[in-house]
Amino acid sequence: MENNSITTEFFHTYNRGTEKRDIFLNETDYLRAVHDMYEFNDTNVVMNLGPRFTQTVINGTPTAINRKPRELIIDLFAWSLMPNHYHYFLRNRVKKGIAKFHQKWGGGYTSYFNVKYERTGVLFQGKYKKVRVTNDAQAAHLVCYIHSNILDIWKPNWKEKGLTSFELQNALEFLEDKKNRWASHQDYLGIKNFPSLINNEFLYNFFGGPEGYRKFFTDWLKQYKINIQIIQKLILE
Repeated sequence: MENNSITTEFFHTYNRGTEKRDIFLNETDYLRAVHDMYEFNDTNVVMNLGPRFTQTVINGTPTAINRKPRELIIDLFAWSLMPNHYHYFLRNRVKKGIAKFHQKWGGGYTSYFNVKYERTGVLFQGKYKKVRVTNDAQAAHLVCYIHSNILDIWKPNWKEKGLTSFELQNALEFLEDKKNRWASHQDYLGIKNFPSLINNEFLYNFFGGPEGYRKFFTDWLKQYKINIQIIQKLILE
C-alpha cells in the first residue's frame, strides 16, 4: 500500500512495454510522452486527445492552449525514457498522487499510441513497479542510475565492461547531445531541456547545483560497478 506522505517518502517507479516491446518508436512518441508527463501531473481533469493540445515546446516547457494553472499531484525529481521502458524518481504531492499520476499518464499515452499505430489492448507490462528510497545516498545514486540508462543505446554492454577514460568522455558527450534529451540529465547540468517537468529541490539540496552534480555523476560513472551495488534493491529491472 502506497504511503501518502508528501514530504518524506520518495520512490523509484519503473515499467516496460508488454512483452518487452518498444513503446517509443520515434521522436514524436517521446515528445508526446513528455507532453503527457507535464499535462497529467495535475489534479484537474485533463482531456488527452483534442485540439487544445500542442506538442510545441517553448523554453523547454510542453504547453497547452487555454489551460487552468496546474495543481501538481507529484514532485518529479528525475526521469528517463528508453525505447521499451521508463524510470521515475518522485514523491506524492496529494493523497495517492503517484498512483494517480501513473494511471493518468499510462492511460493517456496508451490511448495516443493505440490510435496512432492502429492497435488495441494494453501497452505496459502490468502495473508499474515501485520501491521506496530511504536516504539521500540512495537517492543520489538512483538519480545517476536513471540518467545513465540512456547509455545503453550508445554502448549496450558498457555496464558489464565498464568505461575507459576515453569512453567516459564519449559517454558524457553522448548524454549532453540534444538527440539524447529524453531524460532529466541535461536539466541537472543546467542545460535547459524540459525544466518544467522536474522539482529542483534535490539537485540543489544534495548536489549543490549543476556543477556539483556534474562532478558527482562523472565520478559515479567511473566507479559504476561499485556504485550500482548500493542501489541494487532499487533498480527493479
